[in-house]
Amino acid sequence: MCHVCRISRFGPALAALVGQALALPAASGQEATIAYPATRREECVDAYHGVEVADPYRWLEADVRQSAETAAWVAAQNGAARGFLDAIEKRTAIRARLAELWDYERFSTPRRIPGGYLVLRNAGLQNQPVLYFAENYRDRGRVLIDPNAWSADGSAALGGMEASDDGSLVAFTRKDAGSDWSTIRVVRTSDGSELEDRLEWSRHGNIVFNAAGDGFYYTRYPAREADEKHQAPSLNPAIYFHRLGDPQTADALAYRRPDHPEWSFGLSRTEDDRYLVLAVYRSTDPQNQVWIRPASAPIDAPWRPLIEDFEHQFALVGNDGSRLFFLTDWDAPTKRIVTLDAERPGRDSAVAIVASQKATLEDASLVGGQLVCTYLEDVISRVRRYGLGGEPLGELPLPDAGTAEGFYGKQTDEETFFSFSSYVVPRSIYRCDLRSGSVELVRTPQLDFDAAQYESRPYFAASKDGTQVPVIVSHRRGLPRDGRRPVLLYGYGGFGISLTPAFRVDYAAWMELGGVLAVANLRGGGEYGKAWHEAAKQVRKQNSFDDFLAVAEWLIREQYTSPKRLAVMGGSNGGLLVGAVVAQRPELFGAALPAVGVMDMLRYNRFTAGHFWRDEYGTSDDPEMFRALRAYSPYHNLRPGVAYPATLVTTADTDDRVVPMHSFKFAAALQHAQAGDAPALLRVETRAGHGSGTPTAKLIDLAADHWAFLWKTLGMEEER
Repeated sequence: MCHVCRISRFGPALAALVGQALALPAASGQEATIAYPATRREECVDAYHGVEVADPYRWLEADVRQSAETAAWVAAQNGAARGFLDAIEKRTAIRARLAELWDYERFSTPRRIPGGYLVLRNAGLQNQPVLYFAENYRDRGRVLIDPNAWSADGSAALGGMEASDDGSLVAFTRKDAGSDWSTIRVVRTSDGSELEDRLEWSRHGNIVFNAAGDGFYYTRYPAREADEKHQAPSLNPAIYFHRLGDPQTADALAYRRPDHPEWSFGLSRTEDDRYLVLAVYRSTDPQNQVWIRPASAPIDAPWRPLIEDFEHQFALVGNDGSRLFFLTDWDAPTKRIVTLDAERPGRDSAVAIVASQKATLEDASLVGGQLVCTYLEDVISRVRRYGLGGEPLGELPLPDAGTAEGFYGKQTDEETFFSFSSYVVPRSIYRCDLRSGSVELVRTPQLDFDAAQYESRPYFAASKDGTQVPVIVSHRRGLPRDGRRPVLLYGYGGFGISLTPAFRVDYAAWMELGGVLAVANLRGGGEYGKAWHEAAKQVRKQNSFDDFLAVAEWLIREQYTSPKRLAVMGGSNGGLLVGAVVAQRPELFGAALPAVGVMDMLRYNRFTAGHFWRDEYGTSDDPEMFRALRAYSPYHNLRPGVAYPATLVTTADTDDRVVPMHSFKFAAALQHAQAGDAPALLRVETRAGHGSGTPTAKLIDLAADHWAFLWKTLGMEEER
């Protein structure tokens, strides 16, 4: 593949206008015009397998930290967006109500460690949750780690954490400004003091203490220059062992694969300290290799293969001696639990423990001498317990139809904790007595939202090929179906990730405004197992978009709404989803909210984590994949002269997972193509990333902008 980039004959004149304003039409009913920045277009053409493809905004791929031109353009785009959003009178009231709703105490499920429990709490409007240590799970306890003291703007966040076997230490990751890059630190649970250890160049940590508690394994990447930190591909991870008190330069290498720089790893240690178990992945697909060695072996000891191919998922659940329990999709599209003998490589030693069922096995844990399995039945959680031989021990009672998550613990525990929520029921914490199977409510949130006034109902919509696609519709009780309701349709549909019912403050505020929330469970997700995921991968990705379009048409046909009152929203792969359907069916929607989306499908794999997604999407290096990608890539399928719906594109300057160039290029192309009078805006958050760790204040501001934008562009103010 080759490309040529050169400035067009209008380039110098346009370049001089970057950051200046051009007056363009605004949305219907908006008194003032929208000032869009003039955006330079290049004559940049790539040749893919004999097909020439224009890329006029290639220059917007430059990191805002390294390019003054890109930074000026982003500042001008933010100015245009703020000019439109701040002129919406309702925004002030929407933000005030969001702050009221957000101001309630939230908590995680307690994690038991020797001597007590670890619990994350947010008092309400704190920018980051605080880690507490409590001797009793009902107590508030004392502060162990408060990330709110790390930065003035609240953008430094606590990531993952892992406690030593004796509970005296907690190693944790600190993330700054929303970046996936993290620093590993260690804190004493006795008094909250930090050790001197400071480990850099980790992304997701994968911290595994040794039994002695004097060190831990972790995953890190090679150090890189500052100008490559947030753009260059993340390659060549390696597992190291860090001895507490030593400098990072003394850490010992435990595993790496320089022959496969794109592979990634997940390390576990069995609870009895018998084995280290290594999962090796070649992409974001869950199918993995499994390698093993004694936990007591030297750090540089060789690893033995247990599963040497990438044909199936094998996720370690726990062990009973040399029996290793795995959650797997091997001969089980909806997954099951099998054991493998740690001393015998391959599948020949496999014993089926919990058979596959019609429902999808979403998660499993080995706690209290039993297997706690969480299933999805038409997107709703069911939790069933089994003995280590597979004998049924009963189903846990759940308070309603919704999502149950948690069930952590050790084999010696007699209790486990889980959370439960739905789209209209806030997240509460429950304790399960593993001996009796009884469940008790531990904590319930106290917020100014009357869940009894709202309802959530499941439905199915027929996709283009007849596939039945689940959609859960939530709104205020008694809301009329008159074809006039403002509807927010949300979707994801990728990477085998399931969208399950969960309470969100911004959703609650949307329903209070009179809006309807519809969440679609599209092919490409994991709601119905491996087959559901693979039905919308690579050259079949269009199935996910067809599912989303079918749900949109169903909402109109069922008299919930009309095209001018229908908005679509999604983030990351869901941002791709929104961009694709807007490009394909612009007349079907009144507004679109694509967030941190993958918009340039021909070049996504050249940046940061993009190469991990090649098994999901395919890459333009392959002729067949190129044709499929080119057919739906949002950036490449916007057509000048088309009236597109009102669109607010959102991203963040430190997103080093889906780099912001995707949103930059899409927004520039949309503004160039837009023939209607609907706004096409770009909002770029500063000192934030892909979403994780975003401060509460920034979340409230973003939600206020989203709902104010829909209030204006869907005509909700006229209805009111």
